[in-house]
Amino acid sequence: MEDARSRPLPLHCHDIAPRVFPFFHNIIKDYGKISFTWLGPIPRVSLMEPKLMREILSKKFDQFTKPKSLTPLGKFIFQGLVGHEGEKWAKHRKIINPAFALENLKIMLPAFCISCAELIRKWDMMIPDEGYLELDVLPDIQNLTQDVISRTAFGSSYEEGRRIFQLLIEKLQLILPTSQSAYIPGFRLIRFLPTPFNKKISQVEKEMDRILKGIIEKRQKAMRMGESSKNDLLGVLLESNMKDGEESQGKSKNSGMTTEDVVEECKLFYLAGQETTSVLLTWTMILLGMYPNWQAKAREEILQVFGKNKPDMDGLSRLKIVTMILYEVLRLYPPASSLVREVRKTTEVGGIAYPAGVTFLLPILFIHHDTEFWGEDAKEFKPERFAEGISKASKVAGAFFPFGGGPRICIGQNFTLIEAKIGLSMILQHFSFELSASYIHAPCFDFTIQPQHGAQLRLGKL
Repeated sequence: MEDARSRPLPLHCHDIAPRVFPFFHNIIKDYGKISFTWLGPIPRVSLMEPKLMREILSKKFDQFTKPKSLTPLGKFIFQGLVGHEGEKWAKHRKIINPAFALENLKIMLPAFCISCAELIRKWDMMIPDEGYLELDVLPDIQNLTQDVISRTAFGSSYEEGRRIFQLLIEKLQLILPTSQSAYIPGFRLIRFLPTPFNKKISQVEKEMDRILKGIIEKRQKAMRMGESSKNDLLGVLLESNMKDGEESQGKSKNSGMTTEDVVEECKLFYLAGQETTSVLLTWTMILLGMYPNWQAKAREEILQVFGKNKPDMDGLSRLKIVTMILYEVLRLYPPASSLVREVRKTTEVGGIAYPAGVTFLLPILFIHHDTEFWGEDAKEFKPERFAEGISKASKVAGAFFPFGGGPRICIGQNFTLIEAKIGLSMILQHFSFELSASYIHAPCFDFTIQPQHGAQLRLGKL
């Protein structure tokens, strides 16, 4: 991996798997699409068959789970919906679903637009009336998506929401370096020792929990007094949780989510929601800088649908070219580059019986780049392949997995696509851009697939 990171790719090269995941690229190249390697005592099977991948993702909880044995740091990072299994997952998913329903996301549209308008104003002031500004857009796109989550998740508690982001980033900066080192037996016990690292992690966690509990308890009190649940994700979530608790009263001991559960789900909103959209928008701007013809087509469609007005939900549904571009970016640079599942009991997949303890690597990135599924141009940027929708884009049905699949498909996919469409629309209404001469094409894996050296573009006013 270190060797791969030292060598950037040529511009316009989207064959990124050998650079992003060199180890698994070599395993699959040398041993085939269904092959395995050992991680210590645990066999991990790489599976590159869309049909079998869909089968695994749709299996029941008692057959496949997320592999806790391979993620000693997982509880430090994810403790919300993404890490739950079985009945707890089903309960949380049911309660959280309404927060991401389209009718509720429509209500949050003004918050999306306010955040994007602030970014537009910032760039407008920085760029000379005539000429261009060279800028690494990645930090600004990250700030935009943090801003959007803060507004849509917490509404009036927006400033406190921004502080939670700062703490989450601090926590990740502490944890990620350790996640790249070898797994140490007994780590689960080591993390309870009063080391300087553990003390700092604990300090960050306590401040996050204090802020979030304060916001949640204040909102719950207001709701009990009869106030509206507010037009934000937290309000919808708390309303749904209260309703579930009332419906389950007397039927179940575990009705609704505790305040601690809601705190963890809020952290997950922040981390997963911000990261997914920021990398999608950043890679979209990079690729539209590489392919000005597609940038022009997208801008023409946006101006035709919205003019210079702010985007609305009806217009977003009519952005066919923009949608094709976003799908192609998700295909070539998927935020979730792979999924891992662990066999809970002996289970047959593709005619082979796998015993308990085997883990499956489902390499989304590799499937998205496979010529067998997408044709000889699989590693080229061609949004037109999605002209007739997702179902007809690939040669093999179901080879597109940007948000996972099965019952655990990403709950925030609509949120991400709406935010990306609004952000891209407002940027293209006001600016043109191209790659800077200083841009280095070096995709790498760092929690998601990121541009290793930033996203340097030349922006000009329209």
